[in-house]
Amino acid sequence: MAEDPDHGTAQPFPAPGTCHARAVQNGTLPDPACTPGAVDPHVTQATIGTTICRRGGYTSTVRPPASVTSTEKKSTLRAYNDRGPSSSYELDHLVPLELGGSPNSPRNLWPEPGAAPNPKDTLETALHDLVCAHRMTLADAQNTIATDWVGAYRQVLGTAPTAP
Repeated sequence: MAEDPDHGTAQPFPAPGTCHARAVQNGTLPDPACTPGAVDPHVTQATIGTTICRRGGYTSTVRPPASVTSTEKKSTLRAYNDRGPSSSYELDHLVPLELGGSPNSPRNLWPEPGAAPNPKDTLETALHDLVCAHRMTLADAQNTIATDWVGAYRQVLGTAPTAP
């Protein structure tokens, strides 16, 4: 699950139409074969104080440039056979950067329906806060969101997300 490809280079994605998002009650989940989630090997339970939980922010230091993410968004839309306007999707890190998700692994990126911010973003922040408060381990948070973010939303926040 740990992957750290070059953040400055667009990565290859699955062939067009080979990935299929799954509609579930109150949300959409990525294809687990195409997007199972991937984590940055530099972010571990031992390093959260100097990475995701440090003062001053972390995600901006690892987020790939827009020139890369715009290319990758197009690639994910093709892989998932999503033909709507790209503005109708967010290029989403299944395991979010704020939980040590791999910034540029194709196994961690998918076209999440809806514009940002969206309900998954609320869950990402809640899990980040739990990890940084040492009330949940990093691995548990990463696995929870990668496995079923909609179910995790219900479990962590006590309500169902609002589907886009």
